[in-house]
Amino acid sequence: MSAPPDLPEIVARAFDVSRRAGYVSFCRNETGRLLAMLAATRDGTMAEFGTGCGVGTAWLRSGVRGEKARIVTAELDARLARAAAEIFTDDPLVEVLAADWSTLLDRGPYSLLFLDSGEPAAVGVDAVVDLVEAGGIVVLDDFAPCEMWPPISGGRVDILREQWLTDERFTAVEVMVAPDAAVVIATRR
Repeated sequence: MSAPPDLPEIVARAFDVSRRAGYVSFCRNETGRLLAMLAATRDGTMAEFGTGCGVGTAWLRSGVRGEKARIVTAELDARLARAAAEIFTDDPLVEVLAADWSTLLDRGPYSLLFLDSGEPAAVGVDAVVDLVEAGGIVVLDDFAPCEMWPPISGGRVDILREQWLTDERFTAVEVMVAPDAAVVIATRR
């Protein structure tokens, strides 16, 4: 078995920035590779809500092909946003905002939207449906895999996951990216 391929240079830079900032909560490599692949299929504007130190943004950027696509990302913590902006200083395709994700509401619709499953009210289908163009993709990460229906997390029905997987405005699937990690990928109809 061979070692995993090297990280894209921009992702390696993002990990270095995260380490220097003491920030350890970031997009897993398995999810990142999925984001890069999906970004390679997109034109138009992509967005990320909750930049952290820019690892997820770097994965998105590593997949962008051509000059038609751009990425805008918002991070509430100004210190983390400044750290993430360091990575993309000379990149006209990436804009890092030190702001709440709601500042991105007027910049859509998005061809790809990357969200953390952390706060269900903020990332529920109704909160973001109008931010995604027809045929656009939403990726929600940080789910624990679940083999039952309805999906259970922490001994309760995972309402957020159930909502995304059953909403008629999207075609969605849960995908395991590692034995202990899953994402929901949804395409707007």
